[in-house]
Amino acid sequence: GGFQECHQLPMFQEFTKYQGHVTHPARMAEYTGRCFDRAMSEMGPTQLNIPRDYFYGEIEAEIPEPARLDRGPGGTRTLNEAAELLANAEFPVIVSGGGVVMADGVDACQALAERLGAPVVNSYQHNDSFPASHPLWCGPLGYQGSKAGMKLIAQADVVVALGTRLGPFGTLPQHGLDYWPKDAKIIQIDADHKMLGLVKKIAVGICGDAREAAEAITERLAGRELVCDATQGKRAELIASEKAAWERELDEWTHEKDPFSLDAIDEAEGETPFSGGEYLHPRQVLRELEKAMPEDVMVSTDIGNINAVAHSYLRFEKPRSFFAPMSFGNCGYALPTIIGAKVAAPERPAIAYAGDGAWGMSLMETMTAVRHAIPVTAVVFHNRQWGAEKKNQVEFYNRRFVAGELDNQSFAEIGRAMGAEGITVDRLEDVGPALKKAVDLQMNEGKTCILEIMCTRELGDPFRRDALKKPVRLLE
Repeated sequence: GGFQECHQLPMFQEFTKYQGHVTHPARMAEYTGRCFDRAMSEMGPTQLNIPRDYFYGEIEAEIPEPARLDRGPGGTRTLNEAAELLANAEFPVIVSGGGVVMADGVDACQALAERLGAPVVNSYQHNDSFPASHPLWCGPLGYQGSKAGMKLIAQADVVVALGTRLGPFGTLPQHGLDYWPKDAKIIQIDADHKMLGLVKKIAVGICGDAREAAEAITERLAGRELVCDATQGKRAELIASEKAAWERELDEWTHEKDPFSLDAIDEAEGETPFSGGEYLHPRQVLRELEKAMPEDVMVSTDIGNINAVAHSYLRFEKPRSFFAPMSFGNCGYALPTIIGAKVAAPERPAIAYAGDGAWGMSLMETMTAVRHAIPVTAVVFHNRQWGAEKKNQVEFYNRRFVAGELDNQSFAEIGRAMGAEGITVDRLEDVGPALKKAVDLQMNEGKTCILEIMCTRELGDPFRRDALKKPVRLLE
C-alpha cells in the first residue's frame, strides 16, 4: 500500500488458486509454506501478499516442512465401474491431458491404450501428453487439431478422459466436423474433483492421480477377455489409415483457401518484403519447421492465428516439452515462458513461436535472455497484422478492419541491437536450415537467436466460431 494504493488481493484472485496475506510478522513462515503447498496440491499459481513493513525485523518461527499429497488412484468403486465399462466397450478412445504430464503418467497411459488397442488423442494444447511416434497416437483434439483424432473419437462408445477437464476449446467442432460423440459413455479421471463432470456429462468420475488411476484400471483388465479384443487388428488398420490420410492432407494443404486468404496471397505476389525475397505461406513454413525440429526439443507457442495453426504440426516424444497458453489468451507468453523452461532444463533445445503482434509485447525479454546468458531460439512469424483479431473482423464484420494492421521493422535487426543473433527468412528452402542454425547457435555457442520469417497475410480459422454471430441488419 506504500506506492500502488490499490487493493492487490482482489486484482489477482481470479488467476490464483490461493492467496496468503501476512497479517502478522510471526506468521511469515506459516503463510509462505502454505502458499507453496497449495500451489503444488492444486497445480496452479498462488499469491503471497506481504505488507512492506513486515519485510524487516526479527521473529521466532518454525519453518514448516513441505506437505505433498499422495493422491492415489481413486476410489475402489469408481475404478471397478470404469474397468467394467471398458471391458464391454467396442470402440474405446483415450483423451490424454495435462494431468498425465503432471503425474508422469505417459507410460501408464500407453499401457492402458495398448491393452485396449485404443486410439489416443491429446487434449487441447497438450501435444506432449503421448509420444507422437506411437502407432496409437492420433494427434490433438479441438481448435486446429488433428482430423484423424476427430474422426476416430467420433466413433467412440466409451471415452477415457485421463487427466483432462475436457475444456471447450478441445471439444468444439473444428474443420467442419462436429466430432464429439454425443452418446459415448465418458470415464473422467482428474486429481481435482471440481473438474469431474464440469463440461461433459460423465458416466464415471474418478478423483485420483492420472498415472495411478490408469495403472489401477489396466490391472483390473489384465487377464480379462474384452469385447474390443476381437476388433483390435481392424481398429489398428483404421487408425493407421486415418492418420495417413491426415498427413497427406497436411502435405497438400500448402495455403489457406478461404476468400480472404486467397486475396491476401494474390496481394503478396505483387509485394516484396524489406528483405528482398518473398512472402511465405504459414502452413508450408510450419511443415518445414516441423521437419527441422531437434530431438528432445521444448516449444512454447504464443496466442495468435499462425501459432494456433501450428498445433497440427507440433509433435513430441516426451512430456514437459510443449508449453502453450491454452485458453487463457495471454498474449506475449511464449518468449518469457521458454526462457523459464530453458533455466529448468538447460540441456534441452528451447524454441518459442510468436506472431509479430505477440512479439511486440515480449521482444524486450530478448535482453533478459542475453543479459543472463539463457540462450533460446525465437521464431517470429512476421505477417504484419493482429491475425487472430483480424480473422474475426473477416468472418463477422465484413472485412471492416480496426487496429488490425501492423507496420513493423525487422525483428532480426532489433534482436541484433539487443545483443542476440538475428536471421530473416524469405525463401521456403531456407526455413529448415535457418532453424537448425539458430538451434546450433543456442546449444553450441550459447547464443539467443531471433528467427524472423516473412509470411503472407493469409489466416486460418477463427478461435471460436461459436463466440460471435453475424449481425442481422434491420435498417438500411
